[in-house]
Amino acid sequence: MALKQISSNKCFGGLQKVFEHDSVELKCKMKFAIYLPPKAETGKCPALYWLSGLTCTEQNFISKSGYHQAASEHGLVVIAPDTSPRGCNIKGEDETWDFGTGAGFYVDATEDPWKTNYRMYSYVTEELPQLINTNFPVDPQRMSIFGHSMGGHGALICALKNPGKYKSVSAFAPICNPVLCPWGKKAFSGYLGTDQSKWEAYDATHLVKACPGTQLDILIDQGKDDQFLSDGQLLPDNFIAACTEKKIPVVFRLQEGYDHSYYFIATFITDHIRHHAKYLNA
Repeated sequence: MALKQISSNKCFGGLQKVFEHDSVELKCKMKFAIYLPPKAETGKCPALYWLSGLTCTEQNFISKSGYHQAASEHGLVVIAPDTSPRGCNIKGEDETWDFGTGAGFYVDATEDPWKTNYRMYSYVTEELPQLINTNFPVDPQRMSIFGHSMGGHGALICALKNPGKYKSVSAFAPICNPVLCPWGKKAFSGYLGTDQSKWEAYDATHLVKACPGTQLDILIDQGKDDQFLSDGQLLPDNFIAACTEKKIPVVFRLQEGYDHSYYFIATFITDHIRHHAKYLNA
């Protein structure tokens, strides 16, 4: 699989790069960002995957979150993919901001006309890690995942659906119970059809309820002044209740005065990098 380097910038002793490749799963050109810490020059490092939220590309996280110093210090390779296929010329893909382009919801679509390209779940859990493991100095046995909003949902479902694959998981303001929120209902009905049992396979709260148990230590930060929390899009209480019932360890921190933005993420990003480093560098 040929990789085309788009950019490379030195940052905290390491290199922030962006690459483009032809995706087999998504059948289009895709970009991803990857940070190679100084330690990657001399050996294999753990891989930490970041999944972004609605409307984002691979650029938002690398330019706004301020994660580089902590990743450099802890020796983590950090990978940030795009949030959907691009330029597939599907009717309706660019009509709204919360469905289609920039809104892949980390599912494998089963409905026409989306099912051919909109396979972000398989891209993030299979194709991209294989690509990273083959082309970069990462240890395939040490992998973790985190994300924001739609990407927080993505991180939680990827970890819960693949026991043992990820060493740790965390999220900022994740969409915790998409089958019950407007964003989720819109996306899932479009990508997955009307059978709601299919929806539950991509819903973190339902996955926890069906979970026999997990070794995952989950960290979630949520801004108390997040408009999407008050709008009923995120529903963290449902997820926390399910985790409590299943005795799954979750640290949920409601952060006074913070909203849904990257200012919120930048404030607590170092805590999340440390959370993952604890498991990845164990």
